[in-house]
This record gives sequence, C-alpha cells and structure tokens, in this order.
Amino acid sequence: MSKEILKITGGTPLKGTVRAAGAKNAATKLLVASLLSDKKCVFFNVPNIQEIEITVDLCQEIGSEISWDRDGGVLEIQTKELKTSYIPQRFSGANRIPILMIGALLGRSDEAIIVPTAGGCKIGPRPIDFHIAALEELGALVEHREMRREGAYFAQAPHGLKGTVIHLPFPSIGATENTILAAVRARGTTVIKNAAIEPEIIDLILFLQKLGAIILVDVDRTIRIEETKVFQEVQHTVITDRVEAASFGMAAISTQGRVLVEGAQHAHMISFLNTLRKLGGGFEVKQNGIEFFYQGPLRGGLHVETDVHPGFLTDWQQPFVVLLTQAKGSSIIHETIYENRFGYSKTLKEMGADIELFTHCLGGKTCRFSSQDCAHSVIVKGPTPLRGAEIQVPDLRAGFAYVLAALTAEDDSVISGLHYLDRGYENLTGKLQSLGAQVERTASEKIKSSLASTPAS
Repeated sequence: MSKEILKITGGTPLKGTVRAAGAKNAATKLLVASLLSDKKCVFFNVPNIQEIEITVDLCQEIGSEISWDRDGGVLEIQTKELKTSYIPQRFSGANRIPILMIGALLGRSDEAIIVPTAGGCKIGPRPIDFHIAALEELGALVEHREMRREGAYFAQAPHGLKGTVIHLPFPSIGATENTILAAVRARGTTVIKNAAIEPEIIDLILFLQKLGAIILVDVDRTIRIEETKVFQEVQHTVITDRVEAASFGMAAISTQGRVLVEGAQHAHMISFLNTLRKLGGGFEVKQNGIEFFYQGPLRGGLHVETDVHPGFLTDWQQPFVVLLTQAKGSSIIHETIYENRFGYSKTLKEMGADIELFTHCLGGKTCRFSSQDCAHSVIVKGPTPLRGAEIQVPDLRAGFAYVLAALTAEDDSVISGLHYLDRGYENLTGKLQSLGAQVERTASEKIKSSLASTPAS
C-alpha cells in the first residue's frame, strides 16, 4: 500500500493534450474472459494500473501464462490448462474480479470453483445475489462458506451448465458479465433479459465473438448467447476509459483551462456531454478525441440522476459535484446506483463547498433506495471558492473528486491514500504535470517535513 502523498497547489488552468488509457472496467473483465479457452489472447491499450496487476496475479494463480509490456500497453495471456480452481483468501477484498471467475471457469473445470468474497471501493454494499441466482438458473450450485477470514464462495456444475432464459431484477453490470461468461460454454442457448449494455459489456461481447462465441444484443436489453465449442486466438484493443476521459475534461473546465483528451470516444460519453453542455462547459469532438475548455461562467440549476447506460454514469458523479460547486445557482444530483456514494461530500464541505445531503429521492423518479434512510441525493450551491486541505482518499472516484477540488482551490492541498487512485488512473501525476498542474508526488515523511519547515504566514 502506497505511503506517498500528492501535494497540489491549485489555481493553475490546465492546458495541453493528454491521452486517456484503456478502460479499467473493460480490461480486467477481458482478462477473465480469456480463461474460457486455452487459446492465446493478445490485448492492446491495456492500462498500467494496480487493478490490472491484481487481475494478472489472479489469472497466474490458476495457471495463466502472461507477458505484459507495461509501457507499450500490450498483454499476452494463455491458459493452456488450469492448475487449480481455488483462488486463495489473500485475494479477498482485493477487487470485484474473483466473483467473475465462477462464470469463466464453471464450464471449463469439473472441480469446485472456490473464490473469496468480492471487494473494491467502499461505496455501498455490492450484493452478488443477482450473480448467484443467474448462475443457479444455468445449473450451477453456489454456496457461501465461512473461512478463517471473510468467507468464500464454492461453485460447481455437477450436471454441466444448460442454457435458459434469465431475467435480471436490475441491469447489473457484474451479474450480466458473469452470466455471459457462464453461458458461452453452457449447452444450448441462454437469453439474458434486462441485461446491462454498458460500453464495457459491448467490448466484452466483441472480444467473445472474436474468441468464437455467437452472441446477439437486442435493443430491449436482451442478450442471446449460443453454446461455443471451438475457440480461436484473439487480438483485441481495449476501449478507452470513459471515466478518465471525463475526469480530465472536468479538470480542464473547473480550472478554466483547455485540454484535448486523446482517445475519448464520443459515442460512450453522450449523456455526460449533454449534461456538460447544459452546465455551460465547452467541448469539441475532434478526429482523435474530445477537447474540453472553459468558455465562461458555469450555469447551475441542473437536475442529474445517475443511471445505467445510456444514462449518466455513477463514476462521473463525484467530480461533477466538484464542477457544480463552481457553477452559479443550485443543482440536484440523485444517485440511483450506489446508496453510499456521497460520503466524500463531507470533505468537500470542509474545503468550502455548499452541499446538503438528503435521504429522499430528489429526482424525476423514485429509485430503489427511497425507503432505506440513506443519503443518496444532494443539492449543490455555487459558485463557492474552495480552499486547500489535508485529505485522506476513501475510494477511487472520490479520490479524483478530491484531486479536482485541490486543482480548483487557490492554495495547497495534501492528499494521501493514493493506492485507491492507482487502482484506476494510469500515471495520474505525470499526466497532470504535463498539463501544467502544480502537483508533486512524494513520500509522506518528505511532505510533512517540508510543511513543518514552512514559516507561518
């Protein structure tokens, strides 16, 4: 775990060009999907981030042979045979990838698949009930057992997997991915209704089609998967990270600068760009990406609800709240995906933001958290000047919201807990520095020493 700290002096407009990396939420799932076959798979545009490191370790644990050119973004993986179907407890809570191992391995191993409990950022419970129910409908037996630490899931398909019609209660990304992976080797045809259709899932489907699968996506959130028996070698380029692209876009506008985000894909960011335009933020879609720029005072009065794709992505929400603190007027954000995703607002309020939390659904629709007494709506008033602070990052996306707030503030901020940022942002410090940001990453002891030696003003 990193003991380094970011020291950021805000108030500098970001200007220049930066390239968004491959999508974390696509690349990790693609590595797991490669386990379905014994063929070599070559991935391009793979981000050099901690989440990939963890997933590589998971795959190597069960027998994958992997070669990763971190600087070139190229990763080769081949799992000729499974040396084990047990994922050790040391991976418990590392990320959400282990649970997807069940879907990928059930059709390839007669042994019980044993994976630790799911992890990831602490932004609210992430129950896997939808995963388990779908896998059981395909013929799997899934059981949770207590172990020395947090427990593990035991899964097997004693009579093999058989295709069926599965209706997901909610278009969960993870449950859709797990069901697709299991269905590829299931006998017959599997139909998933009310499936998630995020760009990362479409990217997974495109990869699986190259691998040999026959998969159809209908317009009504229905995905059909036919049994696959013959697999092929694959070369596949990971889609650009739409969260990172939007993050740098918001950083450009919040600091009143201009940044071209190379690789940003227009089709994956429609709802974000629409909302940004309503706010008064400038952007121009170019051949090689999207250029974001400040074009005058930002206008509040927005009402934003996070939603499944093609709605406003929940991972855009946190930095967008920071952007709203610089807009004139009051705006509402209603979080409908995770019930505990506004915990970061307390620190923003300490930095000068005017934010109020509500347990009611402040939106055009009532969401599944309406009666759960959790703060899942906020009103943001602006513009308010932000001041620097000493900040501990609680999770990945809140972490970038704090970075954005520090870049917008007029004085110094010190940010710790960088391991969360390392999970999803490739070379964040270097990219910010290339845009002119006054940011330094160094050991915590060095920063504390320099702060202690600075005379009081």
